[in-house]
Amino acid sequence: MTALTDQYSALLGPLELGAEGGLSVVVKDCIDIAGQVTASGSAALRDQPPADSHAQVVEALLGSGARIIGKAKMHELAYGMTGINAGFGTPVNPRWPDRIPGGSSSGSAVAVAAGLCDAAIGTDTGGSVRQPAICCGVYGIKPSFGRISRKGCHPAKSSLDCVGVFGRSPAMLTRMMAAMDPEFTPEPLTRAPRLARVQARDLDPAVGEPLVYGMMEGLPEAGYVQLPGLEDAFDAAMTIIGVETYAACYRLLADPRLGDDVRARIAAAGEITSAQLVQAEEIRVSFTAEVDAALAKVDALITPALPMVPPLLSEAAEPSKVLPLTRFLRPFNLSGHPAIVLPVKAEVPLGLQIIGRKGEDARLCAIAEWMAATCSYFLTEEEE
Repeated sequence: MTALTDQYSALLGPLELGAEGGLSVVVKDCIDIAGQVTASGSAALRDQPPADSHAQVVEALLGSGARIIGKAKMHELAYGMTGINAGFGTPVNPRWPDRIPGGSSSGSAVAVAAGLCDAAIGTDTGGSVRQPAICCGVYGIKPSFGRISRKGCHPAKSSLDCVGVFGRSPAMLTRMMAAMDPEFTPEPLTRAPRLARVQARDLDPAVGEPLVYGMMEGLPEAGYVQLPGLEDAFDAAMTIIGVETYAACYRLLADPRLGDDVRARIAAAGEITSAQLVQAEEIRVSFTAEVDAALAKVDALITPALPMVPPLLSEAAEPSKVLPLTRFLRPFNLSGHPAIVLPVKAEVPLGLQIIGRKGEDARLCAIAEWMAATCSYFLTEEEE
């Protein structure tokens, strides 16, 4: 365990909370663990007092018999997609060490991919579980908004953020959802699910639609649906996360320990106007209705997980290599629908995303398990 921890640099330090023999779980640094500093990956918060109580999701996990074995590194203040962190160190992507681990839940994804733990907890405000999951070749879920309590998570106020899970199989996502949420009951499928592909445009040829959707071998023929508001929803979610992050973090702009990349993003977010926010909220309403209508006739929607291959570490400072990564992920933070990413066998990080109806997280987990068992292209734990 120590050698692996040192090799991949995913964890801030070892912990041992909970009963022996339970699932070993790593928790992202923006989630409170009693007695530990919640630094949210920022040197500017490194010296604040330790948390005096566990976050509610940590309490639930410990109550279910899980073991918390460490806190995971992350992109500073959960406000970035590369996972690169000069202050705390950048976790190394176990499968593709020359590529970014993804963000902001970088350490959580790396810990699972490296086999340091059975599962990990992250947070997803704009793809921050799902994107690093695919970057590192593991499964990840963003539950329905509000499904898992955010009490004890930071920033405290968010209309987009969800506590999510990483695992090396979709069955682990199901198991962890049941551990975090006493109202979650695993749901067996009684028939093949009805699926629909979201029409995707302008994909990188390396992960183009014929390649990604062509990996649906053995799955039922899926028709196409249009989500005309997808691009506007991405922009609207960027606006809202900017406003909410600025409100939570603007006081740190005067701290010289704040990372330059995050400082620039927070400062830019302070320029967002009230008119832009109003427009973004209007798009939230219209896009949510659009997704609800598309799901009225099917059990799940399918998109590529990422529109392009995640960049090399050497390319991570280029906005054109990073900003589009959450193009298919971020819109469903805006709408609040549950979403799961499934990694596929490939020489570069690739995967599919499935989106389900609000509140039907158990059904979506069952669909993910069925897809992984039905289609030989998806990664399985035995092959890792």
